[in-house]
This record gives sequence, structure tokens and C-alpha cells, in this order.
Amino acid sequence: MIPVEKWTHELDALFIANQVQLRRAAYKILGDWERSEDVVQDAYIKISEMPATQKVRQPLAYLFRIVRNLAIDHYRRDAFESELFGTDEEGLHIPALTGTPETTAINRQHLDLVVEALAKLPERTKRVFELYRVEGYTHRMIADELNISTSLANILIREATSHCRNAL
Repeated sequence: MIPVEKWTHELDALFIANQVQLRRAAYKILGDWERSEDVVQDAYIKISEMPATQKVRQPLAYLFRIVRNLAIDHYRRDAFESELFGTDEEGLHIPALTGTPETTAINRQHLDLVVEALAKLPERTKRVFELYRVEGYTHRMIADELNISTSLANILIREATSHCRNAL
């Protein structure tokens, strides 16, 4: 058995001399240089903290084995987490509920145009449109409320909608 100081010195020299190859071995599994660097650092910490490493006959092969195993663990963990939580990009495709300031301004301008257009309509046509669009009445409910036929309610709703659409 070699003294701990000598083993630590040899391990440091071995690690420094083969750091690029160790990173490359981790990169082949992970496909990411930054994560590969993390794996190599984790491997160094792991091997330097293990008391049994003093009995290792081929320390370089042992270091490569630790890097490979840690890289596989990282790969599996990332695959599991991405399956469980999804990717970061998935959240980018969800429409914002509030919208951008520009969208809000455009929507307000459109609403002002619709209000102006409705003000130009006859009172009964405007009332039918409000009952349908704002209050959620059906054609039958509008006809009963205003004592008109359902076909007339339909015609007035279509007329008001067309008028508002033309205003936009």
C-alpha cells in the first residue's frame, strides 16, 4: 500500500495529464461540453475521497470507468427529468394571458372602433347584438325578450356583426 500523500500526488498528475481525454469520454455520452466538465470534476472528487483507491492497480482505467458511469447517470437523469417535466422550450409556445403592450393597445383601439360602430346602429339592432354577444342570449331568448321573430333576431345579429367587422 502506498502512502496517501503519494497517491494523491499521483492522482493529481494523472488527472491533469488526461483531463482532455476524460472530458471527451464524457462528451461522447452526454453531447454537452459543460456537463462533461462537471462529470469529470465529480469523478475527481469521488475518486479522491475514496479510501479504497490506494489499492487500484490501473488508476487511469479506473478514472475512465468512473467518468463513464457518472456520465451515464447524468444522461439517464436528464432523460428522466425531460420526460417528467418537459423541455425549457415548451413554455415558450404558451400564449401569454396578458399579451404585449402593443397587443393591448391594438385591442383597445379595436374596441373603440366597435363601440363607435355600435353607436351608429339603430337601437333595436344594437340591443339584439348586446343581448347575443354580451348577455349570451340565444336567438329564441332574444325573440321572446323583444317580441320579434327568431329569423329577424338572426338577421339583426348578422347585420350588427357585419357592421362592426366593416368598422375594423
